[in-house]
Amino acid sequence: MSLYVMSEEERAYLAGYDIARFERPSLATDIAIFSIMEDGERENYKKLPKKALKLLLIKRATYPFKDLWALPGGFCRPDEDVQETALRELYEETHVKAAYLQLAGTFGEVGRDPRGWIISNTFLSLVDGETCKPRGGSDAWEAKWFSVELTVKEEKRKLQEEAAELVTEYNLTLSHEESGVVLKAVIKEQKRFVNYHEKVSYEIVDSEGLAFDHGKIILQTLLFLRKSVKNDWKLAFDLMPEFFTLTQLQNTFELVLDEKLLTPNFRRKVDELVVETEQILEGNGHRPAKLFKRKVEAFA
Repeated sequence: MSLYVMSEEERAYLAGYDIARFERPSLATDIAIFSIMEDGERENYKKLPKKALKLLLIKRATYPFKDLWALPGGFCRPDEDVQETALRELYEETHVKAAYLQLAGTFGEVGRDPRGWIISNTFLSLVDGETCKPRGGSDAWEAKWFSVELTVKEEKRKLQEEAAELVTEYNLTLSHEESGVVLKAVIKEQKRFVNYHEKVSYEIVDSEGLAFDHGKIILQTLLFLRKSVKNDWKLAFDLMPEFFTLTQLQNTFELVLDEKLLTPNFRRKVDELVVETEQILEGNGHRPAKLFKRKVEAFA
């Protein structure tokens, strides 16, 4: 096998090709950075601290949407691909270099950005939020971790002979307890099944405090995260510190999936993914617990 070699005829064609004949969009990345972190003040020191699924948002310092909250991100530079842009922006916002990063969706609807034709490549990132310090970038003057709550507001089904439609309205609430900032969005998901094929679309019904179409992006990325974790449990370990208890691990899965898990079933399933260490979690009034870590060979 050898690399493709251009012919002289092809080189002549490209020399006369004018790419400016076609309108071109600006390329950007947005990053949905999720973490599991302590939530609020600890009420009972005999129990483990309450934790929540959190999302990093930045408060925009410039127009458009000045003073509203948005996902961190930025425009692609000429010498970058979109993955490199996302890694750069992730480091600028969190000072984290090694983190899970996966393309979760591309958003290019007409009118999504008042500045013009801008296509966003949105990435999902998972970090141990307790070890990173968020900081605002060039277009942001503040960065905060928001607790994530997603509920179903309404669900409608419509069946026909050769088609079906499922419409779900989601309530998305993002809250920062210390400052009292609460952001909300209502997003409608429409799934149509025609000729055995599924078509899914999303529409922002209402948005309060969020910039651009980021309420829709956050919802879709959160649903993508839940689906990905269900398909591959190893993914959730990127939200964990190096050492953890099995209770902490189960709590992380429950927060991500938004469902309770039976402890015996959960421990059987993660048994092949973890290894027990000699370390013990002690102090703060709760019972000592064994600490585990990832089983390296299971993740290779």
